Amino acid sequence: MGSLPCFIPVIVAFVLRSLLLLLSSTEVDALGTEVNVGVLDHILGGYAFESYIRHNKTGFLYRIHLPSNLSSIRANTVRFRCGSLRRYGAQVKEFHLAMGVEVEPCVERVLIVSQNLGDTWSSLYYENYNVPGYQLVSPILGLLAYDATFLNSTSPSLLKISSGSEPITIDFSNLTKINDPSIRPFCACFDSDGNVNVTEQVSNNICATTQHGHFGLLVEASLLQPPGEVSGWKIIVGSAVGGILGAFLLGLLVVALLVKVKRKAQIAEMERRAYEEEALQISMVGHVRAPTAAGTRTTPSIEHEYIPPP
Repeated sequence: MGSLPCFIPVIVAFVLRSLLLLLSSTEVDALGTEVNVGVLDHILGGYAFESYIRHNKTGFLYRIHLPSNLSSIRANTVRFRCGSLRRYGAQVKEFHLAMGVEVEPCVERVLIVSQNLGDTWSSLYYENYNVPGYQLVSPILGLLAYDATFLNSTSPSLLKISSGSEPITIDFSNLTKINDPSIRPFCACFDSDGNVNVTEQVSNNICATTQHGHFGLLVEASLLQPPGEVSGWKIIVGSAVGGILGAFLLGLLVVALLVKVKRKAQIAEMERRAYEEEALQISMVGHVRAPTAAGTRTTPSIEHEYIPPP
């Protein structure tokens, strides 16, 4: 019984964390897709810590199990020692943290959370950040770090991630909605101050950053014209050209038929007249009846008055 007071802080921490997760779930149920981006990060961080209460191996990537109203989000978490992360770097889903990456402050253990917000929840960033003239063509990917020295903490501290000599890269190769190689999207970094930094890709569908945050691919809206308007215009022009061409070909066909009919009529008329003007006699040639012409002879006549000498 004397050792019971030693477990009281652990029990209290567990109860407080359960209440925090229940509150987070209630927030999502009540707000639906109206939830703020900061609140969403807070909720996902809470579920990340809950997953590590059950799975606490360092260096192993775990899938964060989320409630049904957040099922379109794919979130993963992994825990590192701060020094090991700096010396060796890490690959956390689409994020590659090169050697030399810094975590500030460098606590004993760091919990890295990667987020893929999917199409539904990614719209929060497009709606809450000012990106006129651009359209989002990938889900939003997030990279955050928390102080995991005490996994039972009820209010985990958000840490800062900074790249070393090499930047942090994000691979969107399997996530972009653009299949046209002539369109090259821009990289967008959505920071916590409400600003959007738009930069060029460092490679095909590869973006680079120097810090944690949320990232996505943008294209100029003018390059993605609504398919309905374009196809309707093409249908109208194509129908007009096709109608004119069809009418022209039909006219040529009618003229050709009329010429052919007229030609046949002329040949028939010529044959009829030839038959009427020269009636041929029918004679038997063997056992065959065949037309024969009557025998004629031209009467000879002297063209000049010429008397031969006696």
